[in-house]
Formats: sequence, structure tokens, C-alpha cells
Amino acid sequence: MGMLGFYLRLDCLFVLLFLVCSTPPEDHIRCSSSNNTNCTIENAYGIFPDRTVCKARGVAYPTTEEELVSTVAYGTKYNIPMKAATRYAHSIPKLACPRGEEGLIISTKNLNRVVEINVEELTMTVESGATLRQVISEAAKVGLALPYAPYWWGLTIGGLLGTGAHGSTLWGKGSSVHDYVVGLRLVSPGGPEDGHVKVRSFGEGDKDINAAKVSLGVLGVISQVTLNLQPMFKRSITYLSKNDSDLGDQVLKFGKQHEFADILWYPSQHKAVYRVDDRVSNTSGNGLYDFLPFRATTSLALEVIRTAEENQESKSDADGKCSGAKLVTSGLLSSAYGLTNNGMIFTGYPVIGYQNRLQASGTCLDSLQDSRITACAWDLRIKGEFFHQTTFSISLSVAQSFIQDVQKLVEIEPKSLCGVEIYNGILMRYVTASTAYLGKQEDAIDFDITYYRSKDPMTPRLHEGILEEIEQLALFKYGALPHWGKNRNIAFAGVMKKYKNGKEFLRVKEVYDPVGLFSSEWSDQVLGIKGEVNLVMEGCALEGLCICSEDIHCAPSQAYFCRPGKVFRDARVCTP
Repeated sequence: MGMLGFYLRLDCLFVLLFLVCSTPPEDHIRCSSSNNTNCTIENAYGIFPDRTVCKARGVAYPTTEEELVSTVAYGTKYNIPMKAATRYAHSIPKLACPRGEEGLIISTKNLNRVVEINVEELTMTVESGATLRQVISEAAKVGLALPYAPYWWGLTIGGLLGTGAHGSTLWGKGSSVHDYVVGLRLVSPGGPEDGHVKVRSFGEGDKDINAAKVSLGVLGVISQVTLNLQPMFKRSITYLSKNDSDLGDQVLKFGKQHEFADILWYPSQHKAVYRVDDRVSNTSGNGLYDFLPFRATTSLALEVIRTAEENQESKSDADGKCSGAKLVTSGLLSSAYGLTNNGMIFTGYPVIGYQNRLQASGTCLDSLQDSRITACAWDLRIKGEFFHQTTFSISLSVAQSFIQDVQKLVEIEPKSLCGVEIYNGILMRYVTASTAYLGKQEDAIDFDITYYRSKDPMTPRLHEGILEEIEQLALFKYGALPHWGKNRNIAFAGVMKKYKNGKEFLRVKEVYDPVGLFSSEWSDQVLGIKGEVNLVMEGCALEGLCICSEDIHCAPSQAYFCRPGKVFRDARVCTP
């Protein structure tokens, strides 16, 4: 999520720009007819990485597993491409776009019930359209908690499993929600003898669950998920701001010392903010984390902020961006990022509270219509945040070297990452190796970088070369794994070679959906089945749709990496 909503916030005005009411996001699926046909689908940000419009013949809204089964059977019988779509559509890539323009979108918006909670077994079964917020709140009512989760609660269980979404920890089974799945039901195509549909149930001992629990949606539609929970517990959170000179040395030790640790890194300010976050017992406190950027923001403020950033870009005003970044950082720190000790005010660290009140937020979704006076900061209907996200995980064994490489780039261009800091810098979260075939391959640090995107795809960004080099360093020098629900196209180039069980996943896919009805042009490219994820066309390098070869636009001494100022700022065509 972006952070420009902080740019003009000072002292007491800082929090006032966030209101408790706002206009909720509109449906990202739109149909031109009343019978849900002739439809388009987009993500929450209103645009896919390649800026194309995704069209479909129609959309179905099943409310039960039986209706879902009938829908998949119909699509299979008549050979109709299909894709599952979630309620809020926060995945950036084209995961929900069916093949061609005559496909069927299957929305899980109404498939959102809590099926069962077994307190003794510490399990909870929900339908795939249930949101993370539902899971957290319903579990808390019976004294249970999901131990680790993403920080944004507007994700559905099916969506976050499909993309491998996670929180931050090196402890226990790790921070990925899919590693706490102990049961799963999947509806996928079948043959005529099966009524054109199959419902498969998986338990912990079933080998294929390792394919199903992170599947990119290419195996079918998840109908139900059973999660392993824990008894409710409390956490204690303190943010500590330090110089980043020893960040590379500290990153591994810090993750091992604190269960819910993460780090916010502001490289141009030479600052790192460490989240000291652990379980506590027999300690009073009813703290709440209502993360400020996930609250409703005034539309007028968002428009002013976006206009200012566009002006800075057009004038190459790096000083303006750096001034804005310092306001963002100081405002966040002084407001404790939205933490309060009692749900109302922040009185000081540590903030202690129950897991369900601290682990995720997203109150800009909780609102009545207010004519868009306020909204989520990225709402496509207003002139608000418009950004790229580059998110990847790098093995703990080489994370220090990567951090030092980024610091060397900042030495070359000290103001180059102020634009990232306006969006709250680089979020660093801890992840562990997973049994999922398309999950994390080893213990790693996840780097989440959000930055300005121009409305004009042919307009280079200020200091674009530095960001492109960071991305290519991560992906090619350090073999980083991309987050499946974020990123531009180039992050997925050749990605299946990085997964030791990638071939096993493709074997399962061939068994479950041999015709490829739940696949698309994009998923075929990413999975290495057909086509190239590199889209070679005018301006493609500016949008992260292609990788320039070093003999055309890159310095000869750099086998993989384009030096700052040599490529993206001047060259608008990337050719093979």
C-alpha cells in the first residue's frame, strides 16, 4: 500500500486527515448488461502492469459450494476459460484475468461463511471468500488467534493462499498463512464421467496439498480452507529508530531475537526503524493497531499530494521529494504508525494488546458512502496514489550483501530513494522455507518497495535507473523470489527455475486441469508453459515489462545490470 497520504501531515493535522468514515471501494468487476455478461475486471488500483483491459463473457457469484460446483461444471462442459476473483482484488498481476475475452469470472464475494470452529482442535474452517478480518475477529470470539498474517485485512483467504501472502517471523512454521492450512477443498474441472467437475479434499498428509495451498488459481477454485489456530495471546510492540550503518549486520540477529520483528528502511535518510514485537503474558494492556495509511483519507488531500508529486517528477525536484520523505517519516514515528495504548490515544511504548487487535488493519474499508469525500488512498475513482510495487524475498545468507549493494547505490545518488521513502520506505519482513511447491524455498527477508508510477507509460521516473538496478540486482545477482501477488512483469522472468518442486507443481496442474481452463496467457508465461513474460514493445522498460540486454543498453562491465542514468532515463525502447 502507498504512503503519500502522509506527505502534508504535520503534528496535530497529521491524524486529522484520516477519518473514521469513507467511501468504500467499488466493485472491480463491471458488466454492461443486467444479467452479468459483457464484463471487465481490474485490480484494486484500476490497472494491470501492462495497462490492458481484461474482458470476460460473464461473471458468476456462487453462494454455496454446490453453486460453485455447478458453475465449474458448466464452464468445463462448454470449454469456457475460467478464473476465480476475490472481493477486493488487491493482487497487482493479472491473476484473475481469464484467457481471451470470452471467459467466465467466478467471484468468491458471496462465498464467505465461517463453516466451523473447533476450539478443542484449534481449527477453523471458512469458505474461500471470507476475509482475513473475518477470520481474525471470529476466531477471537472463541479465544483463538491466527498466529501470523499479512498486515492488510482486506484479503480473502482464497486470495492470500493463492499468492502466498505472509506476515513476518522466523519462528515456528513461519509467517506464511498457507503453512497453517490443515485442510482444503478444491473445485476443478472433471471429465464427462465426473459430471465435468471434481471436488477434491486435502488433509495435512496429502502430498498434493503442497500444490493446492499456493496455486496462483490455476488448479481450480478453492471452496473451503481449514486453518490451524492458537490460543489467544498478547503482544508487546515498540518501534526503535536507528542509523542504518549496521543494518546488514543486524538484520539476521534481529529476526531471531523477536518473534514478530520487521524493519522499515529509509535508505536516503540512512535510517532504519526496528519493530520490537514479541508475545507477552500476565501483562495488562488493550492496545490497538489501526495503521494510519490504511485509514480513510480526505480525497482533496490525496489530490493535492498526487499533484505535488507529479510536479516534482516533471521538474526533477529531488529536493522536494526528500523534504516530503522526512515529513512522512517524522509523522509516522510521532504517531506510532497508528498504534494506540487503549484504542484511542498513544501514550508511549510499549503498546501491549491482544493479537486480534494488533496483527492487521484496514479501516478505510469500513464505511458508508460519503460521496468520495474520503476514501482509501489508492481508490481509482479519485486522483490519489498510483504506484508500482516491487516485492521480493532474498535468502538470509546473502541479505547482508544485498543491503550493502543498495547502500552503495545510495552513495552514488544520495537522493535517489527519497521517492520510495514518501511511500514509507522499504518494508522488510521475515519469511521461512515452506512445504508449498510455489512457496518460499528458504528462510529469507522480504523487501517490499512501493514507488511512483506515471499515468503516462512513456514518461521516465525520477531516479528510475537506481530502482531498476535494485530490482535487477535482487532478481539476478541474488536469485530473489517475487511475491506472487505483487510486482511488474520482469520479476517473473524465468521464475519457475527457482523452485525446486516447480515441475511437480506443473504435474499436479496437468492432472487437475489438463485442458488449462483455469490458466491464462499470463499464467502460461509465468509458469514457463507457453510464451514469454517479457513484453517487447515501445516503452516496455519504463514499466518493467521487459529486460534490456546488456549489449544494447547496459554498461558492458555489468552482465545483468543497467547503470543509473544509462538506460531507462534516455531509452524508451527495449529490444531483445
